[in-house]
Amino acid sequence: MTDKAERHRTRGDMAEPAFSASGSRLFTSWLTGAQASLAFTTYQAGKVFFIGMQPDGRLSIFERTFARSMGLATQDKRLWMATLNQLWRFEDFLEDGQQHNGFDAVYVPLESRTTGDVDVHDIGVQADGQPIFVTTLFNCLAVPGETHSFRPVWKPPFIDRLVAEDRCHLNGLAMEDGKAKYVSMVSTTNISEGWREHRESGGVIMDVESNEIVATGLSMPHSPRVHNGVLWLLNAGTGEFGKVDSNSGKFEPVAFCPGFLRGLTFIGDHAIVGLSKPRENKTFQGLALNARLEKEGVSPQCGLKVIDLKTGAVAHSFTIEGVVEELYDVVALPGLIRPMALGFKTEEIRHYLKPAEVDL
Repeated sequence: MTDKAERHRTRGDMAEPAFSASGSRLFTSWLTGAQASLAFTTYQAGKVFFIGMQPDGRLSIFERTFARSMGLATQDKRLWMATLNQLWRFEDFLEDGQQHNGFDAVYVPLESRTTGDVDVHDIGVQADGQPIFVTTLFNCLAVPGETHSFRPVWKPPFIDRLVAEDRCHLNGLAMEDGKAKYVSMVSTTNISEGWREHRESGGVIMDVESNEIVATGLSMPHSPRVHNGVLWLLNAGTGEFGKVDSNSGKFEPVAFCPGFLRGLTFIGDHAIVGLSKPRENKTFQGLALNARLEKEGVSPQCGLKVIDLKTGAVAHSFTIEGVVEELYDVVALPGLIRPMALGFKTEEIRHYLKPAEVDL
């Protein structure tokens, strides 16, 4: 059996699922044993979801609406999220051991930095607690600007100037020791939209500190992450999760997942990978992923796969059907069993208050 949750919408006189999600048979027990929860974004549906456990052992699925929800990053009780034209900072208002209506974390959007629609993708958290993010439209890494939309801090050496042209589709960011370490991009082109002609094998991973390319021949790579000293990534155009050999720079596939891969996080010896259904447009046409799906006789899926790093086996899954078809990012929330967040479509944000404790 699976643990399933649905919301319905009515079209005419017929009710059909607007959102349906189910975990594989042991997904809930794994999440319980891990003493953690997950958050993921869907830019296509404009939502951020929090996946945890209810007291009765069933899945808790909580959502909030934010236009074009993209990259996520966490540090302690803080959550960062990129949206259509803003960078949001959420803080968990609950103290350890506290609960609010059965939830053990309440993420409150305390600050929004307006970036404009610069197509922010991945976010990292630096050693000083401040965010650094991929500004895909301008082909650079940036931090929030005090008097500007953003402040660029790095660009690939082949990009000759900062201009609002998505030239190489810089998208992913891997942090190490509080610093930006690696980035992923679909190509090394220096012309507007030039990356679209190199989707099949033009992708690279670049070392931010040295400006050296550490892996080549990738197909639309996304979500580079450093975990236990290993550089992992999603070769989205082939549907493969894998790692980069530190000596040869060769990408080593570990597991195939039936979907376009974006979003990667880790809990112990398991990787959690986000899957999307490829859109019917030129961006996704002609990729090896499509041929692999046909060969395996499976349809593309939307959801999460939990992969055992020791064996490469897909240990658990969380499948999404209905209105949500594309995900972008996923993060682990260790130590939290049932998180939630406040949004702006209900009255709760007006009354959920936490003044600072100070001596006056």
